[in-house]
Amino acid sequence: MSVKLSTRQVGDVSVLDVAGRITLGEGSSALRDTLREMVNKNQKKILLNLGEVSYIDSSGIGELVSGFTTVANSGGQLKLLNLTKRVKDLLQITKLYTVFDVHEDEASAVRSFA
Repeated sequence: MSVKLSTRQVGDVSVLDVAGRITLGEGSSALRDTLREMVNKNQKKILLNLGEVSYIDSSGIGELVSGFTTVANSGGQLKLLNLTKRVKDLLQITKLYTVFDVHEDEASAVRSFA
């Protein structure tokens, strides 16, 4: 199964729900393209919901970092929500857990943009 992306608005925050695998090729390029589109539409507050991500490889981690940079360079914020244990462990091993603003529940994550 590859990645499935869907976007929704919660107030002025754009929530990108990600499900499946973020891996080299289709998964990571779909994520990259979607994040770029959101930035181009001037969506500055982006919450990446990773609760349904079953697997992420080094390329997927690279896309998270690249997306974070793209959004930050455009004056926006990218935050992560609902990390699975595997994704959380990966971010901790790679020391990226401290780079991202990570939240456990959507309501507090949305409030954190204010």
